[in-house]
Amino acid sequence: MKKPASSVEVSSVKVPSIQRRTVLKAAGAGIATGLLGMPAFAQNKPLRVGVIAPRGGVAGTIGECGLRGVEWTTARINAAGGIGGRKVELVIQEETSPKDTIDRFRKLVLQEKVDCVQGIVSSGVSLALAPAAEDSRMPTIFWDGTTQDGVKETMPKPKYVFRSTDNECEAVMASLLAIKHFKGKFKRIACVNPDYSYGRNTWTAFQALLKKYGIEHEVVSEQWSKIGNLDLTANVAALKAAKPDLIFSSLLFADLPVFMKQAHNAGLTEGTRFVLPAAGWQHTAMKKEFTPEGIVWGHNTMYFDDPKASATQKEFVKWYADKYKDYPHWEADRAYFSMMVYKAGVEKALAAKKSWPTAEEICLAIPGVQVESLGGKGAMRADHIANQTFHQGLSTNKNNYDFPTLASVETMYSDQLQKPTGADFWEWLNTANFKI
Repeated sequence: MKKPASSVEVSSVKVPSIQRRTVLKAAGAGIATGLLGMPAFAQNKPLRVGVIAPRGGVAGTIGECGLRGVEWTTARINAAGGIGGRKVELVIQEETSPKDTIDRFRKLVLQEKVDCVQGIVSSGVSLALAPAAEDSRMPTIFWDGTTQDGVKETMPKPKYVFRSTDNECEAVMASLLAIKHFKGKFKRIACVNPDYSYGRNTWTAFQALLKKYGIEHEVVSEQWSKIGNLDLTANVAALKAAKPDLIFSSLLFADLPVFMKQAHNAGLTEGTRFVLPAAGWQHTAMKKEFTPEGIVWGHNTMYFDDPKASATQKEFVKWYADKYKDYPHWEADRAYFSMMVYKAGVEKALAAKKSWPTAEEICLAIPGVQVESLGGKGAMRADHIANQTFHQGLSTNKNNYDFPTLASVETMYSDQLQKPTGADFWEWLNTANFKI
């Protein structure tokens, strides 16, 4: 049975009192004269934003963090007067299978009459949903989904669909950091990756970059695991027998901490180097007791403990930690980025038109907008693909948490990590001039 949509009351997400007084004062002035110089109209009609995110299964914790992020973001926006003078109301649906998610998307559009849809974690779901979203002419901004089939772009000229950065960004950066920090310290390499295009593409990209930079290596084992599999003992045993110097793993759901714990119990973590480009999704589950130091560790577009974080990120992390006794990962940043890109597009189109813009006018305004996301600067390219700031580094257990953090934070903007518009990924990877 399908779960009904739910309208989310976001007023319970508290903004610090000093800031709240400031933004409410600004909001009051804006409503009186036209918020940010825009016409004062439609103030009482909410702007309805549909959000689709997983709430259970292997991606449940990912969706949960994103939903918390979007609720906090919405409360913050509403405290400052909303988007174009209209308060934002969230209507939430669950992301599951591609077919059921498409049905829920259509319900948001046809029954709930939303103005925009955001969310989606799975690339398999986004790949199926994107054509339906495009046909509906509904502004749709993916948090983490892409419209790539493998590394091939299937929607080169969308009008209404906007997607996240390429899946391979974190693998490219992690590979470059492995070359930077581990060069000359390994030869025998192995992998344990999810058995679908993401896992295979990231592993192939890692090997391609080793070859590009003349790193001599030998593949001694390749291990593949189905999504949802939490028994990796056979994979661990095979890796143990292969005796690799370095293990690359793009596992990113609950299977990653399970793998590391089983690897530790088997003695595989002793003397072995690890490259984990997407470990940030599971950072608080990767306990020090079974996770060694010195891992190339990817936090994607937000690292919660970044000493150079913006005041907004610090505010959000504190709120999250105080409320949930946990620390957020990058899905919260993706949710924030999507909402802020939409807000910027609406207000850009509104300022140009002086009346409420159509969905098409909003989508025409979004490409080129630049925003400061939680994890750093971001923008939407002309081809509707996001550019964002990525954070990785070598891990350390010398901290006040029970899980690893980064000994130092290294950042790269995704224009250095993903293929340009229309480029072939493998050709670009071979010819790009990376900065290591």
